[in-house]
This record gives sequence, structure tokens and C-alpha cells, in this order.
Amino acid sequence: MHFTSEQRLDDGVLEREFTLGEIPGTLWTPGSAAPAPLILMAHNNGLPKGESRLVARARHSAAYGYAVASIDAPGCGDRPRSAVDEQARADLRRAMQAGEPVDEIFESFIGPLVEKAVPEWQTTLDALLALPEIGGPVGYSGWTAVGIRLAVVEPRIAAAGFFAGGYVPRVQREEARQVTVPLLFLLQWDDEGNPRQRALDLFDAFGTKEKTLHANLGGHVGTPWFEVDDGNRFFGRHLK
Repeated sequence: MHFTSEQRLDDGVLEREFTLGEIPGTLWTPGSAAPAPLILMAHNNGLPKGESRLVARARHSAAYGYAVASIDAPGCGDRPRSAVDEQARADLRRAMQAGEPVDEIFESFIGPLVEKAVPEWQTTLDALLALPEIGGPVGYSGWTAVGIRLAVVEPRIAAAGFFAGGYVPRVQREEARQVTVPLLFLLQWDDEGNPRQRALDLFDAFGTKEKTLHANLGGHVGTPWFEVDDGNRFFGRHLK
């Protein structure tokens, strides 16, 4: 892991950009000297790690006492996109503008992205846990499709917070039954791109015995800010 820049924020949080092979990432660590528990934070459907809502959440959680890390998934952010990725995105835009069904396009796009992203998160986790300022345990917050797979294959994940707004491929909907860590699931009741019943069915499918659903009125990007504080308290019960 190679740190390429750093800045100290007003609340004492240290924000550092890093690269790990081809993986670009950002790490936020609190001002306290003690090793901090870690939250892996991923944006739904692979938007860039620099997306303003993700950065605001990460900084707030770091000020709360967590180390927080985010990476750009393959084909997202500043990472190069393949011709297949570009075609899938173009097909998706066209179908959405025409009001056509998009599930199969999402399957062809999101499924391979999950397969590529999860091993990179595991590689990043290996490197992060080797840092003296990070002590574990580890939580995951954000993109549901990647989070499901990571919670199933990665035993170091101790708790997870998922956002219901992103498309979840059929494979991950089946894998949800294998998720056994404590779970907080955030649902926007009027999400334009995610049918409410599909999200409720997914929540029902999760295999964990400790799962909580928070549903709020509003569209896809309308998650209330207080859910960030509730998420920090959720992780506090399981990571601290």
C-alpha cells in the first residue's frame, strides 16, 4: 500500500489517498492514538470513492472513532472502463430513457462487477489490517450486492450496513440466505429505481438472526442524515 497524499481535517481526522497495485483508495482515520475498528465503505453500483455523499459519511464515521476505507471498483471512478462496460452503460441509459425493462442489463453489468470487486476489497482489507492504526474488528457499509458476497466469503466482516437502493443480481439474492452477521438495512420507501417489494423480499431472505430495517420516505438519494448517526451506533454495538 502506497500513500500518495494526506490532509488533516478540522475534526482531527486524517484523510489519505493510497494505491494498492491498480486499486486506488482513500483511508480516513480518527485523531485518537488507539488502533481503531475498521469500516469498509462502498458506494452503490460502483460510483467513485470521491462521490460527495460517500465522503461525507466516511468523514463523519471517522470522527466518531472508526477507520474508514473506500476504493474505486473496477471500471469506476478514475479506473479504465472496458468496451463491454461502456456498452452495458450505454444500453442501460437507452433502456431507461425509453422506459424499457432494465433487469437483464443490470444482471450483465452488475454481476461481473461484483465478481471483480470483492477480491479487490479482500486484498485491500489485508493491507489495511497490517497498519498499526487499525485494529479491527471490521464492518461493511454501502453497496448491497458487493456487501452480500463479502459478508458470505470474508469471515473478518463482523457487521454490515446495506443500502437497498442498488440493483442486486439474482446470485446475490440467493447468497443473502448465507449472510449471518448483524445487519442494518436502509430502504428509501419511494426509490424510483428499486421496487419496494423486491427490497422487502431481500430483507426477509437474509439469514442472520439479528437484522434491522430502517425505512424512510423519499427517493433514491433522500436517505436522511440521521441514519449516518444510527449507523455509527449500530457499528458501535458490534465493532467496539
